[in-house]
Amino acid sequence: MTHEATRAADPRLDTALQHIGQAPLDPVTGAGPVALPSMRTSTVRFASMDKLDAAQAAKQRGERAPTYGRVGLETHAALESLLCRLEDGQRAFLAPSGMAAISMALMACLSQGDHALAVDCVYGPVRYFHQTILSRMGIAMDFVRPDLASLQAALRPETRVLYLESPGSLLMEMLDLPALSRWAHDHDLVVMADNTWGSGYIYQPLGLGADISIIAGTKYLGGHSDLMLGAAVARDPLLVAKLHQTHYALGSTVSADDAWLALRGARTLGLRMRGCAENALAVCQWLAAQPQVSHIFFPAWPQDAGHALWRRDATGSNGLLSVAVDFTEAQVRRVIDALRLFGIGYSWGGYESLVTQVEPAALASHGYWARIATERMRAGTVLRLHIGLEDPADLTADLARAFAAA
Repeated sequence: MTHEATRAADPRLDTALQHIGQAPLDPVTGAGPVALPSMRTSTVRFASMDKLDAAQAAKQRGERAPTYGRVGLETHAALESLLCRLEDGQRAFLAPSGMAAISMALMACLSQGDHALAVDCVYGPVRYFHQTILSRMGIAMDFVRPDLASLQAALRPETRVLYLESPGSLLMEMLDLPALSRWAHDHDLVVMADNTWGSGYIYQPLGLGADISIIAGTKYLGGHSDLMLGAAVARDPLLVAKLHQTHYALGSTVSADDAWLALRGARTLGLRMRGCAENALAVCQWLAAQPQVSHIFFPAWPQDAGHALWRRDATGSNGLLSVAVDFTEAQVRRVIDALRLFGIGYSWGGYESLVTQVEPAALASHGYWARIATERMRAGTVLRLHIGLEDPADLTADLARAFAAA
């Protein structure tokens, strides 16, 4: 059966998220818990030397075969299966954070003397990883605009990877992932996509042309702001083998309790993302009516520059948005400090609403920002909001009080 036919025969995603990783029933009593327990271990026992040999041989073939606790047992395997279902992949590799998953994937596909292209709107720590680690290993990386002309101009004979994020970090810029992937594959590049925003539920990079999809399960997958987790998911056997080798060599491990928390969070992933998205649109409607707001960056917002791409490629939205406001630096700090329902924090994807100011230094590396600052904006101060599951009327009232405080 083909990959597409197999997926067509699967339960729909919301159903699958409730059933992947359920605890099996005891064969003797016929009873068992609903949720798979957190199975902690450092040592794996075997019934015989033959069983150990078989597991070692399977591991050498790149299969998931636990021989030591670092790989994890049933709890980890269940989460990997769930991630493959979300991302429509064949193998998932867990990491202690989203950035750890990014690092693992890049190191799996790049060697000394290689060059990578990254679009300029990716998660900021990718630049830091290149500056501190990849460059020291003799790997070059250029950050360019996500259009074909800019990519073609920066292409080198030694380029091996195109690294993307859609929508882009900070300003939520939707990319034409199918077109960028076709261009990359024409030049024999591996396409990696940070899919933390979509988390497999509302956006599937592998289906749009990417070769490796990376998510921070810290965000929407966990959903309760109480775990750190990352994952890289792939289909192609050669890339799966590279990820397997690098993952094992790096010694990355995720605690069984964090894997269990991610499985728990996944059960309500759809409900939470839909709820956050609905609330975010309500907040956008309020923001659009405020004279201090000069631009809303949110792909599901009809006036967003990437709205048509969002409608074509995504199946939903979430609560993450940025907004440009006509406030001075001092006024923005007063606005943030005056908010009572928004926590001040740099993460997102939980049930709660959050706010941060997007640092000017971060925006300076964003080519899109420089362009729209002169074309459509009156000011350059940007707030990033994560709209949670509170009542949107309370959130807009909180924002109104804070705006007045400026």
